[in-house]
Amino acid sequence: MKVVIIEDEKLSAEHLTVLLQKMDSSIDVIKYFDTIQTSVIAFKEGLNCDLIFMDIHLADGNSFEIFNQIQLEIPVIFTTAFDNYAIQAFKQNSIDYLLKPIALQDLKFALDKFKKHQKLENKDLISSIAMAYQQMNKEYKTRFLVKLGQTIDTIPTEEIHHFETKKSLSFLVTNKGNHYLIDYTLDQLETMLNPKNFFRINRKIILNIHSIEKVSTYFNSRLSISCKFLDADTKIVSRDRVPDFKNWLDN
Repeated sequence: MKVVIIEDEKLSAEHLTVLLQKMDSSIDVIKYFDTIQTSVIAFKEGLNCDLIFMDIHLADGNSFEIFNQIQLEIPVIFTTAFDNYAIQAFKQNSIDYLLKPIALQDLKFALDKFKKHQKLENKDLISSIAMAYQQMNKEYKTRFLVKLGQTIDTIPTEEIHHFETKKSLSFLVTNKGNHYLIDYTLDQLETMLNPKNFFRINRKIILNIHSIEKVSTYFNSRLSISCKFLDADTKIVSRDRVPDFKNWLDN
């Protein structure tokens, strides 16, 4: 684990280093800084580490000023001889707040908190990657089975203008305006259709992006869509769906 110590008292920095190496021999203190200015310059130039130990009172001011000058995403354990900065410290990326002189037991507790924090972050990252992978590799429906009288046919999704619901029944509407009753609800269809091509603009309609001729602003922060086969009631994008709809169009 790579550690940076920001501390303007040399003896305190050396004492902390000894404690860290006693605690865990794999900890490598890669840099020491004693001012706001040198710390900011180093991180701006790309210095990276796993954890920062940061004294609050530095030679050139209060170390919270570092966070005003750069966006620092690295976890921090604050060290200070004063206890009146705790609330401000925890507004930053703070793992813990240690009072000087630092006791070995307090340092161990802070490092344990950091390790738990890292495990949670890694789990969240792995979970996000897994979900993204599943989404990328998900197989969406490419055709729908429909029945007209005694005839059964399949309709490719590229020939579908939109899906709609009327009186609790769901219909597939083709680019030619043909309506077919289907057994899926709109909620179910949302999970089956490729979201790049289909979007649910309101409670009643899931629309194919290729069916849109024009989009206009409408009353009460909504949008109105110009396209065939939609009446005035169903061509309006619900206000709560407008931001996602714009993103969908933009992508």
